[in-house]
Amino acid sequence: MTPFRAKFDGLLYSLLSWDQLAAFWPRINAGSGWYLYAVGQEVPTQPADAENVARFIEQIDALLHAEHEERYCGIVYADDVQVPTFVVIYDPHHLGVSCGSSKTRVMPGWIMSQVPPEPLGEGSVVPNNRKRWWEGFLAAR
Repeated sequence: MTPFRAKFDGLLYSLLSWDQLAAFWPRINAGSGWYLYAVGQEVPTQPADAENVARFIEQIDALLHAEHEERYCGIVYADDVQVPTFVVIYDPHHLGVSCGSSKTRVMPGWIMSQVPPEPLGEGSVVPNNRKRWWEGFLAAR
């Protein structure tokens, strides 16, 4: 198993509340070599610079708050909530069956990883609004 798959398939902790998520973001060291991967899009081959990591965190947090119409977060997971090296973020509009009883695994919308990512979600359709969001993020570099 590759380091990326070990992280992806390993134990991840949920940031259940919005307060937990707000406390979590500052724990991410933006300059520590984060790959920013929009699942179903092109896999990055280089880590993003610290400025783009910080901008991604700001923009993804705004997107989650605007579109996840719940009193709780529960769609961001990390390998370690104190010193994260792998973060999985689910798309609020593509959550699937929350109890996990579906036979189809729901892919996350975005992954932040300190190990080089591998393609996920092959064959899955990325909605046009998410493609535009990601392309807008990339274009602002």
